[in-house]
Amino acid sequence: MIRAQIRCIRKWERNNPHERITHVGGVNPNGQRWKLAQEEAIAGIENRTYQFFVNVNFREVDVIVATHQGRKYLKTVADGYAPNNLLNLPECP
Repeated sequence: MIRAQIRCIRKWERNNPHERITHVGGVNPNGQRWKLAQEEAIAGIENRTYQFFVNVNFREVDVIVATHQGRKYLKTVADGYAPNNLLNLPECP
């Protein structure tokens, strides 16, 4: 299983704080950037290929798959309904 830090996101509409995340991204240990569609990240978590986390106040917080009204999305374990820890990340280049 690959454990990776999510450092950035892409959303349908960046200025809307409640808009759906479309991609997550980060940087490999070798410095190379990576980006996955949210559906790929969800599949990776569910088939145990990936384990993602974000850094919140110098603490690793795991990213999980949640479901709302039949639709899967990513959020951190510390979040309530809204995936705020992810939504607060900067835009992926």
